[in-house]
Amino acid sequence: MQRPASGGIVSGMATTRTIDVRTAVPGPRSQAILERKERVVAGPLSIVHPVVVERARGAALTDVDGNTFIDFTGGVGCLNVGHSHPKVVAAAQEQLERFSHTDFTIVPYELYVTLAERLLELAPFRSPAKAAFFNAGTEAVENAVKFARAFTGRPSVIAFEGAFHGRTLLSLTLTSKTHPYKAGLGPFAPEVYRVPFPNEYRGPTASEALAALERAFTTQVAAEQVAAIVVEPIQGEGGFLVAPPAFLEGLRRLCDEHGIVLVVDEVQTGFGRTGTLFALEHYDIEPDLITVAKSIAAGLPLSGVLGKAEIMDAPGDSAVGGTYVGNPVAQAAALAVLDVFEEEDLLERAVVLGETIRARMLAWQERHAQIGDVRGLGAMLAIELVESRETREPASGLADGVIAAAAERGLLLLKAGILSNCIRVLVPLVISDAELDEALGVWEEALERVLG
Repeated sequence: MQRPASGGIVSGMATTRTIDVRTAVPGPRSQAILERKERVVAGPLSIVHPVVVERARGAALTDVDGNTFIDFTGGVGCLNVGHSHPKVVAAAQEQLERFSHTDFTIVPYELYVTLAERLLELAPFRSPAKAAFFNAGTEAVENAVKFARAFTGRPSVIAFEGAFHGRTLLSLTLTSKTHPYKAGLGPFAPEVYRVPFPNEYRGPTASEALAALERAFTTQVAAEQVAAIVVEPIQGEGGFLVAPPAFLEGLRRLCDEHGIVLVVDEVQTGFGRTGTLFALEHYDIEPDLITVAKSIAAGLPLSGVLGKAEIMDAPGDSAVGGTYVGNPVAQAAALAVLDVFEEEDLLERAVVLGETIRARMLAWQERHAQIGDVRGLGAMLAIELVESRETREPASGLADGVIAAAAERGLLLLKAGILSNCIRVLVPLVISDAELDEALGVWEEALERVLG
């Protein structure tokens, strides 16, 4: 069955086009607003796509100039159920009318408990588990380390090259990419150590990465000092690098051997992006802690740590928390998100989308030697652009060119990768078949325009 386009209608076999670009990109109204932005908004808040949004629904976004785009950025992975899903909007509005805030630890509310129950039923824990909620992914990561340190009584944390875990002090320390995230912003948090992450295209292999980790226990930090290892099952900002099963199995073994808490960062990979609710479901291991955020509440600020009960109970009374953590409006939206996943079978939809997109990407790779790699899991896919297949020299400029050419034609794309040469897919999973075909056609045109 063909789904109706979020920006158009289906009538028999004919559909309206969703993309409608009426002006130059950016249009005059967007340009005027962005000129005002330059005068009053801090400079570091730079803009990827200079189109000022007026409204958005499903996988479509319309700017203030009346141009409608298909959105493959998904609010950087926050919109797996799409822009302004009516069930999510209704749930948030209803809760806002009831009450907007009390601070759960001052005056509690049932939503918090219900969301914890539902997520823990779905999470890949075999042991008794508990949850705690926060605002952003970076807070979830920082609090996961708190839980681990309180449980183990140890100070040190290990992260990986290519990792992205947030932008507050500890999580920024765990984040790997220097520009634009870290340069000039130190000193960073102490007792954080970094080792290689496997990369099937550029190396190292899973066994080489595990060997480097074990060597780090001798050359960098003693294993008995390590509270946690923090890892993404698929590196997001790092370029959609998929952890091989042998690597995560090796991490689990080493953590068990040395009493280290294994923290799995599912901020970008979670909530259906890979075809399962949690990416870790593709692997036969149990985590100790999981961090979640982004698509948990369809763009409203909410994050969480899910984990084994004995670890989650380790910090002292009131040792974790914060004024806005677990906001009831965001939690109402999160419960609606879970309902949408069930009612619309979005996990299966992610699988289908991934198969379609991967097939098109592989066809592009056959035609264009500058597409060095196609990788990902489910609908979490990316292409890596290189100057040539022989040298594999990263081609960040080509990635910029393709993204710009796609935007001019009505498709919003986003880069990734330590070398800034990957283009990733974070499309809402509610995109229709017609919209998907339209978007991939535009991406293909942009590739032809830039790569020749």
